[in-house]
Amino acid sequence: MSETNPKTPVIAPSSSRKLPDFKQSVRLKYVKLGYHYLITHGMYVFLSPLTVLIAVHLSSFSVQDLYDLWEHLQFNLISVISCSTLLVFLSTLYFLTRPRPVYLVDFSCYKPDDARKCTRQIFMERSRLTGSFTDGNLEFQRKILERSGLGESTYLPPAVLNVPPNPSMAEARKEAEAVMFGALDELFAKTSVKPKDIGILIVNCSLFNPTPSLSAMVINHYKLRGNIMSYNLGGMGCSAGLISIALAKDLLQVHPNSYAVVISMENITLNWYFGNERSMLVSNCLFRMGGAAILLSNRSSDRCRSKYRLVHTVRTHKGADDKCFSCVTQQEDPVGKIGVSLSKDLMAVAGDALKTNITTLGPLVLPMSEQLLFFATLVGRKLLKMKIKPYIPDFKLAFEHFCIHAGGRAVLDELEKNLQLSEWHMEPSRMTLHRFGNTSSSSLWYELAYTEAKGRMKKGDRTWQIAFGSGFKCNSAVWKALRTINPAKEKNPWMDEIHQFPVDIPKVSTI
Repeated sequence: MSETNPKTPVIAPSSSRKLPDFKQSVRLKYVKLGYHYLITHGMYVFLSPLTVLIAVHLSSFSVQDLYDLWEHLQFNLISVISCSTLLVFLSTLYFLTRPRPVYLVDFSCYKPDDARKCTRQIFMERSRLTGSFTDGNLEFQRKILERSGLGESTYLPPAVLNVPPNPSMAEARKEAEAVMFGALDELFAKTSVKPKDIGILIVNCSLFNPTPSLSAMVINHYKLRGNIMSYNLGGMGCSAGLISIALAKDLLQVHPNSYAVVISMENITLNWYFGNERSMLVSNCLFRMGGAAILLSNRSSDRCRSKYRLVHTVRTHKGADDKCFSCVTQQEDPVGKIGVSLSKDLMAVAGDALKTNITTLGPLVLPMSEQLLFFATLVGRKLLKMKIKPYIPDFKLAFEHFCIHAGGRAVLDELEKNLQLSEWHMEPSRMTLHRFGNTSSSSLWYELAYTEAKGRMKKGDRTWQIAFGSGFKCNSAVWKALRTINPAKEKNPWMDEIHQFPVDIPKVSTI
């Protein structure tokens, strides 16, 4: 096979690999959208304290006060009807507008067997033995690995590690079964929930969509009930995990006393690229085997044993823009090899989507002090034409923990800088990338598991999960811890080695 243009630089210029500066512009329509979300749910926010105030006031009545009120109402039919009507109206409005709380009972992350570990040396050795890659592109992959942030203990499926590789539909199904059933077996064991109790099942896997579907494979394996609401999301990229959470939340609003299981994963076996287009080779160096299963509930009885309550989900889709739509594309290269092409505009597109998402999320989560400072500078710039820098709110005042999709080292570096986060805040994302690689939509859950394993999650702590993916999409979820997580009682993929982290990762230029 012919090598790509030898004049093409092995590493793309860093200027094209950086997020745009969030301080340069803020679009008012996304600020207004955030406040629209706030006002939409404002009736419940208003009615809750109103109901509490009425209850407190009534509790202060003496027996004589109640008797006098009864005497007054007994001979005043209009007052009785008016008070009763108002009481019924407010009660009905309260119960109709109140969203059902959605609880995260527990979650599990799949940890493959040690036999599937892939060091950098094994990766390069297997790539060389395939005979598919030119010397120049083998060197390209080596340099990408060195700068990727991945460590020496990530995992690949047997079909890719075998010599020669044997990707097939059967092997892809084996990988999917290992990930899904491994995560679900652990989840059912941790929660003591029976498979027959599951009313909603959502599986997301972007690149592997067999028939019967992955969700059907789960239903068949665990013999789930016949009236289960089953969804299989495909082609939605690394942010599909939070899309699944948002879908589960919406379904739990209309189906009382239900359990929902979300499975987030990606499949490597049939999506390993054996060509020589460098824009497609990057995914080989970053993506690794993994998956997660999450149990959600809207049962009030589950609150006491659940870990988190879902507070907000915000979704941003930039697919109407052609450049955004085509920046991550699965396609054939000039010689017919299928792979995922990453555009040079990816970082700029990701930055724009991220800025839109956090601008919309801000009014929902930021303290009033930060919002006042933000609006003061916004009014000064837009109305008074003052030459001042936009104020970037401090999201560390809104969240104690950050789970940022471990898509690659470059994105994590830029987000740390733009959101002014500390190394401590970025540690779960960086260590997940180092230990497990980019596991696509499930990486957020490995990061949350890392936070729990470190004993950092306290009752009342707020966690921000943010992910982005093809399309182009950026999605956020906000969780509030319902109890302090004791790592001694946890079972997750970090527990037997958490004492080894964090590890020092040498600073290098972005890829």
